[in-house]
Amino acid sequence: MSGLDLHLYKMKNARATLSKLCEIALRRYDMIQPGDRILIAVSGGKDSCCLAWDLSKKRQWLETPFEIAACHIVTDLEDFGLSQRRDDSWLALYMTKWGIPYTRLEIPVVGRLKPGRSMNCYWCTTQRRSELMKFAKEHGFNKLALGHHMDDILETLLMNMLRKGEFATMPPVMPYRKYPITVIRPLALCEERQVLACADELGLSDYTYTCSFNLEGERKKARELLEHLTEGSSQKKRNIFESMSRIRKDYLT
Repeated sequence: MSGLDLHLYKMKNARATLSKLCEIALRRYDMIQPGDRILIAVSGGKDSCCLAWDLSKKRQWLETPFEIAACHIVTDLEDFGLSQRRDDSWLALYMTKWGIPYTRLEIPVVGRLKPGRSMNCYWCTTQRRSELMKFAKEHGFNKLALGHHMDDILETLLMNMLRKGEFATMPPVMPYRKYPITVIRPLALCEERQVLACADELGLSDYTYTCSFNLEGERKKARELLEHLTEGSSQKKRNIFESMSRIRKDYLT
């Protein structure tokens, strides 16, 4: 990483740190083009909320003109007792505060399960992502912004290596084949701890939440493994991240 990136670790203002890392990601991966209409998937968690805040600010000064809107999907997990019921009314208030058009969709994820099938995170994620894609296409959005940060990307890398034998993860930019939409992940260079610190400064910590379904799943194991491998070192995490774009094919089978 460049000296500029490393200097960011020492910035005291968490909002400035996240904003600068997002700017670097937007420019490095050419995430936004003039005239883009970007739909932000806001789950109610700290990651997507910080992302929405940052893009609302960048829309005001970034030299590339773009539009944004936010979409929040509510599932029926709570109705079946599979997740804690949460009040999401505050999301609309924050999106209005930040000048972001907001839509709330209710999706029967559990209700769509075929007979004999059990609920799992993959099914829920797939259903929610499909609905976001459909909404984006129907309303003229060409980009879908997701709040995955660096830790999410590295955890997914480890999960795919250990479970599938694949060197694959969630890329910062990913065009979809089935839809004329490209997924972007502006938080790709932000560590989770930096996102959490930003959320605290924005006063979001009392409102945001994470899904309580399957908290003991594979991702938690991958998170623990990542922390063990890196010993909590930011530089080691970034080294693993950078290795994905520095493939030495002559040293691989």
